[in-house]
Amino acid sequence: MMTKLGKLLIGAGLLALGTVSHASANMAEYFKDRTVTIIIPYGPGGTYDKYGASFAKHIGNFIPGKPTVILQHMPGAGGAKAMIYTYNVAPKKGFHMVVPLDNLVVNQLLRPKRMKYKSDKFNYLGSSNQTNSVMAVRTDSGVNKWDDMKKISIIGSSSGTNSSTFLMARLSSELLGLKIKMVTGYKGSSRAMMAMEQGESQMSSPNWLAWGSKVPHWFTGTREGKKGKPFAVAVLQNGFFKDPALPNTPMLTDLVSQKDKPLARFIASAGPLGRGLAYPPAMPSDLVNTMRTAYDKMNGSKKFVAELKKKKLRLIPTRGVEIQKIVEDTIKEASPAVISRVRKLIYGKTS
Repeated sequence: MMTKLGKLLIGAGLLALGTVSHASANMAEYFKDRTVTIIIPYGPGGTYDKYGASFAKHIGNFIPGKPTVILQHMPGAGGAKAMIYTYNVAPKKGFHMVVPLDNLVVNQLLRPKRMKYKSDKFNYLGSSNQTNSVMAVRTDSGVNKWDDMKKISIIGSSSGTNSSTFLMARLSSELLGLKIKMVTGYKGSSRAMMAMEQGESQMSSPNWLAWGSKVPHWFTGTREGKKGKPFAVAVLQNGFFKDPALPNTPMLTDLVSQKDKPLARFIASAGPLGRGLAYPPAMPSDLVNTMRTAYDKMNGSKKFVAELKKKKLRLIPTRGVEIQKIVEDTIKEASPAVISRVRKLIYGKTS
């Protein structure tokens, strides 16, 4: 039986290896009655999942042919499992996308032998947020500001050694002399926060929207109309600029010595990737351009904005071509000396 893809390509006289060609014009016909899968690199409940579900609900309205869009959760290795799968295994026919890790580039440069992908080869379609890692600690731990952790030992929870939570905590611990022990293996930020609530840990450091959309009452002390002592306090953040919601929370880049600022900025490069979508490598440009246009239209949709607002998520849009350039520039500009030192501080001599 002739497939829809085959008919399109034969019609254009460009059938080649079962992939759609650059000359394919009828995108509506190509995507009609098809299913597009968005791969989520963590389990349900976190901001990757919340943004991904919002993308799945809305982007199909702007893709020619209006395909069905579904989610596939693929947690593991601090999100790296999904990235490696998308890069090496996922079919490259336009029906599989991924919500890329914000620390995708950092992971590749720090652990090139373990990260079986090249982050600049992904095709970035766009982003709907920018993220800072924000370290928050239970107030009953005795920690009220970042330098309290110089004397008070705390346990932090994280999904894995490739997650931005782990990278932020380990680098801060080494550069500022903080007494932090990280426990990994939690399937996403929601589970890491649950560990805090259950007393398995006292700290975690995902992006602020993970905190603000999931447990905002922790920081205000207000729950069910009652006011009390805040359960947690944000003590430190890392990014290129302060999160608008945290003007008084200090930046790691402002606290470290001059010689260590490039290390903090290197980890901060994860922020601009935010929460968006990416295609695997080696995709035809017509498919990439079609999906970038669809993503931009989604970001401009009032219904999409309303969806994010309902979920307590923000919209800070960035076009796919801009994300692509940020990734490529970060790789070109990363100093081998900085990479080597960050790797040693976070993972030790044998990593």
